[in-house]
Amino acid sequence: MKITLFDFQKDALQNLRKRLMLARPAASPEAPQAITLSAPTGSGKTIIMTALFEAILDQPDDQLDWPTDWQPQPDAVILWVSDMPELNEQTKLKIERQSDKVYRVGQLEMITTSFDEERLSGGRIYFINTQKLASDRLLTTVGDGRTYSIWTTLTNTARAIPDRFYVVIDEAHRGMTSGKGAATAQTIIQQFIKGNPATGLVKMPLIIGVSATPKRFNELLADTDHTQHKVPVPVEDVKLSGLIKERVLIHHPANPTNAEMGILEEAARRWQVMTEQWETYCSAEGERPVRPILVIQIEDGTPTRTNLSDAIKAVEDGIGRPLRDAELAHALMDKGGLKEGTRVIRYIDPSRIDDDPDVSVVFFKMALSTGWDCPRAEVMMSFRSAQDHTYIAQLLGRMVRTPLARRVESTAELNDVHLYLPHFNAEAVKQVITALQTSDDIVPAETGDGIQLVTLNRRAGTESIFAAIESAELVTYKVNTVRAQSDIKRYQAIAMGLTRDGIDPNSWDTAKADAVTWIGEQVVALKASGDFEKGRKSLTQVGLRTVMVTGVTGMAEGQEDYVVDVSDLDVDRQFEEAGRALGQGYGLHQLYRKAHASRDGQEVKLETIIVATSAAARAALESKSRTKFENLFDAHRSAIRELPEQARAGYDKLKSASVTPESVPWRFQDSIDFRRDPKEPVWEKHLYVETDGIFRTTLTSWEAGVLLDEMKRDDFAAWLRNVDRKSWSLEVPYQVDGIWKPMHPDMLIARKVGSDFVFDVLEPHDDSRADNLDKAQGLAQFAEMHGDKFGRIQLIRKMGASFMRLEMNKTAVRERVRQAASNTTIDSIFDALAQP
Repeated sequence: MKITLFDFQKDALQNLRKRLMLARPAASPEAPQAITLSAPTGSGKTIIMTALFEAILDQPDDQLDWPTDWQPQPDAVILWVSDMPELNEQTKLKIERQSDKVYRVGQLEMITTSFDEERLSGGRIYFINTQKLASDRLLTTVGDGRTYSIWTTLTNTARAIPDRFYVVIDEAHRGMTSGKGAATAQTIIQQFIKGNPATGLVKMPLIIGVSATPKRFNELLADTDHTQHKVPVPVEDVKLSGLIKERVLIHHPANPTNAEMGILEEAARRWQVMTEQWETYCSAEGERPVRPILVIQIEDGTPTRTNLSDAIKAVEDGIGRPLRDAELAHALMDKGGLKEGTRVIRYIDPSRIDDDPDVSVVFFKMALSTGWDCPRAEVMMSFRSAQDHTYIAQLLGRMVRTPLARRVESTAELNDVHLYLPHFNAEAVKQVITALQTSDDIVPAETGDGIQLVTLNRRAGTESIFAAIESAELVTYKVNTVRAQSDIKRYQAIAMGLTRDGIDPNSWDTAKADAVTWIGEQVVALKASGDFEKGRKSLTQVGLRTVMVTGVTGMAEGQEDYVVDVSDLDVDRQFEEAGRALGQGYGLHQLYRKAHASRDGQEVKLETIIVATSAAARAALESKSRTKFENLFDAHRSAIRELPEQARAGYDKLKSASVTPESVPWRFQDSIDFRRDPKEPVWEKHLYVETDGIFRTTLTSWEAGVLLDEMKRDDFAAWLRNVDRKSWSLEVPYQVDGIWKPMHPDMLIARKVGSDFVFDVLEPHDDSRADNLDKAQGLAQFAEMHGDKFGRIQLIRKMGASFMRLEMNKTAVRERVRQAASNTTIDSIFDALAQP
């Protein structure tokens, strides 16, 4: 693959492997198998399937930790079925872009009306759409020069290679019936599932349904004799990946208005701002350019009741320049050019919008709900009425993919989608939000009124505070956001990255040499303990027992035990498994073999296998690798901080991929996303403010009381409201019954001490909550690890009329909290050690 797979995509592929291992041997028209990949919109279904195709036709990608029991099928046939030719073309282009392993010239083939073959050829991926399969189409009839109908071709293929003919139904909910009593239904897709005696089509032996909404597909399968295998992709895992925008901001007039062109001007201004922000960001980060698109939904009519000339002028007035003809396009059902005055608005196929470098403004009616995959669409304006709220929600659900397939850390606005609805009131907007949240698409973490969802920027005059924050190298955690990896892999990965990024040219060579040395050391240790010979015996010899049964009595009358040597092939297979165990994708087993090339090859392989399967040896390798990883990260922390955002994030992910939580640098963004009501209280000296220089939020009585006490201090300089579960928030790990969870202390305080600043972490916490002990111990552990980077780290309660503070940056307090066994004990510690 040309791209790095997310953990949830690897999980889906692992589950697909398991299901296929069960389905392939049993598959036949008489015993059909059906696998349903239920993957939410935005999860990268085509990426998952591309990686699967590589594994079927070639070999699993190095990113996949697949065991050696998987057998590729180079002569397999894959048929991709959708209901639109545009979807097939889009999928074909995606596969070509994403795969680096297969798909040579001619290996991806569109089935056209001229196709006439007895069977589909092995080693290929074919594409067909249901429109070509209608009964009145050339593909489905014999004669006039055609020898085989497509139904005959498919039947012949299914009978010849049932275990390696994969029929992939894209968006499997299309064309499906909704109830169990539809066994006789004859839609095209149903024929693939149920067969059709009238056309001679047999049931396809191995179907993979790929959809965000497989309910109807599964209902249809329930009324058949298919063996079903389900592979779900969790929605929350997709949200955590950064593939989905974080917020949808819906803008609407406070009162009824006819000023729709004025609102379009405002939408155009927002689009222009985002265009400039993306240009700045991509230039600074060395990313490929992202060119946002303004999508304008117009009214029905011939071609529309919306005045397109006025709309174009409103956009031009909003952005302060004329639009070139190449920037304008439409996706109406009438595919010709639209002539509007002196302008000609060209037609563009929805599936081609994202790839067109010139298009900037797209007019449409209802046609973008299918065949459309355009992460560039970041601002939308709809001239339609409030009655269309469900459709607008469905459309919006396809606008939430991030253009770079990751969140942007530094500029919060680039993680937003904007929707302008001039004919919607507050109640109608609520209906859109409800429809979006109950749709089958993934929705961003926050969807709401643009009046409430705002972006905060660094407050003017706080430059010295933010500079001090950077110098202090404050830390945070990212609990459960990254899949844990072995420390062996983490060390190799960071070393490779440091060399690739020009930070440490020798680190990867050193890491590989370390691995070879450490494996050798463990071989010596295992030989000294006697465990090596035990391992060798179990690997090289297999004990067999022969039992003799007489034909007269049918009883066992004797037995003989003996030993046979294992095959070299068995050793080779276990050697490859050892390579995966030591670090998939880094070839450490091969490095060790090459380093000992002068010795007996099988002996070297046995050494590698025994080390990889020894718990003690693996633990030693993990420990050494962990130490090396931490040393490298600490030594190059400053250089990593100067890298572009995407590269920097990669190192943070490696740091967070520890089995136990590890800290990562707490980087303060230029802007952050925030939710508040315009009428909420105003608080002074917040680090981030709105465009009017004001910060609004509602605090609990305890939070407000503590903050007011802080503001009375002579050294108080600024503060940060630390919101739960934001990418920019401070996060502290704590354990509940052995499971790591994140906590978000309520506020960060900045104090001016001499010529410098000191930063405090304050957590007013209700003493009636059941999590007091766990969070107190988590905060104490945080202070133990990172107290030198902060001033005060306090757990705070209101006791009587005063707020009492338990200072975790004091050794005596930490010791008492660490030894506490209950919330009652924490109460006693407050009584004894807390101070106002």
